[in-house]
Amino acid sequence: MQTLKRLLSQIYVQVLIAIVVGALVGLWFPQIGTALKPLADGFIKLIKMLLAPIIFGTVVVGIAKMGDLKAVGRIGVKALVYFEVLSTIALVVGLVVVNVLKPGVGMNIDASNLDGQALAGFTAAAKEQGVVPFLLDIIPTTLVDAFAKGAMLQVILLSVLIGVGVGQMGPRAKPLVEMIDLFLEAIFKVVGMVMRLAPLGAGAGIAFTIGKYGIGALWSLAHLLIALYVTSLFFVLVVLGGVMRSTGLPFFAFLGFIREEIFVVLGTCSTEAVLPRLMQKLEDMGCAKPVVGLVLPTGYTFNADGTCIYLTLATVFVAQATNTHLSLVDQLVILAVLLLTSKGSAGVAGAGFVTLAATLSTLHAVPVSGLVLLLGVDRFLNEARAVTNLIGNSVATVAIAKWDGALDMDKARETLARRPQADAT
Repeated sequence: MQTLKRLLSQIYVQVLIAIVVGALVGLWFPQIGTALKPLADGFIKLIKMLLAPIIFGTVVVGIAKMGDLKAVGRIGVKALVYFEVLSTIALVVGLVVVNVLKPGVGMNIDASNLDGQALAGFTAAAKEQGVVPFLLDIIPTTLVDAFAKGAMLQVILLSVLIGVGVGQMGPRAKPLVEMIDLFLEAIFKVVGMVMRLAPLGAGAGIAFTIGKYGIGALWSLAHLLIALYVTSLFFVLVVLGGVMRSTGLPFFAFLGFIREEIFVVLGTCSTEAVLPRLMQKLEDMGCAKPVVGLVLPTGYTFNADGTCIYLTLATVFVAQATNTHLSLVDQLVILAVLLLTSKGSAGVAGAGFVTLAATLSTLHAVPVSGLVLLLGVDRFLNEARAVTNLIGNSVATVAIAKWDGALDMDKARETLARRPQADAT
């Protein structure tokens, strides 16, 4: 009885139970499941309101205490190089798998008969995106504007600039740094309170997904779903697992360490819902605060491994389903374009789908109307994308910390060696 009570006190167990209950509610009572969406949205909004101050405080305090501008630049360069390499590998893996499994072959869809009105919102958003607007949007209009909009990259830019400025002030800035650090500690206390609602948010998110789209949508595009989930699993175990093992740390123990965050993301389809908690966990594990503050939030924009897998897989799937022939050269061109567009639509709601619409609109090689085929199952596809993105950015933070000498290996090994029952909730 004591063991069961201790097990049920773990958030990841509560979230898992909530996901199962939510799935049953959505399956048996679809109208109730659909009506639960505000609970999931409310939980995500509670977390999002805390993101800007957490990122700001973490980066400013980390850089100010580091006091080395060259180290900040070194970490940033390593992170961007890592993100580009891993994103390219993810795109290539998706492209190879979709050509091997051919999930869209045999569907014989006539693109001219598809109603593209449902795509109007996505294509409009896609037209607004681009590399240049994306880069300019990193600069906030005012100091307060970045926090008001919750724009992650804008907050990071301001945090780096202010952190460098505070670091140059020397000992005089110590009271200010300590005050920000104390404020950050208080914010994390709030995060702990909000995370108690994680089971409610995850269960409501699953109930809404199944209640709105139903199991029938899964069966209709089962080949695509299986292809994406299998590819994502392969990428996580082989590629990300290889990166983690290169740091000298056990990969499966690390997955167990972030299991709560994985389950929450699975239920809510939002990686932002666990960002504050994940930052705190990685610091507790032994990653230096400046590395966590710089790499993890930036990775949410530049290192969407799951989204990259989805982009190449979904693009070729639509071509296969509509009998659109793509030569090797065509696919390589798509790959090259996706290397740019996968970054240019970051921060947009439904970024994966918007990026896909932008890519197809640019190339004209694959009918944009074919995206209608994906609308019914995009939420299910998003679960695989979000979880892969989460694991990818978590591994990236640990790896870059290790390579920069900013990871306490003894502390990391000790943390990962703990039994799940001993973890504090």
